[in-house]
Amino acid sequence: MQQDKAVTRSEIMDSIVREIGLTRQDSGELLERVLELISDELTEGKTVKLARFGNFVVREKRARMGRNPKTKVAAEISARRVVAFRPSPLLKQRVDTLTEK
Repeated sequence: MQQDKAVTRSEIMDSIVREIGLTRQDSGELLERVLELISDELTEGKTVKLARFGNFVVREKRARMGRNPKTKVAAEISARRVVAFRPSPLLKQRVDTLTEK
């Protein structure tokens, strides 16, 4: 399966302009605000649930021992918080349908 290029903010803004009819500036402000709201909630450790799309979840990872892949030297990986995405069943189905074509 060939990997297509990533969709950019600019392309999403262009879609908003085409499909909703907002100005390019308004669509940019809308997109930035939505991303800012999602980021703010994740920063506070909250889960962001988007119906029929999926959930963004903050996970706590504990400290552990790892290894530098180049030098093979052991190193401690510190505890950290990471964002994980869990797609909804609908999104999984839509993506799976694309791979069958």
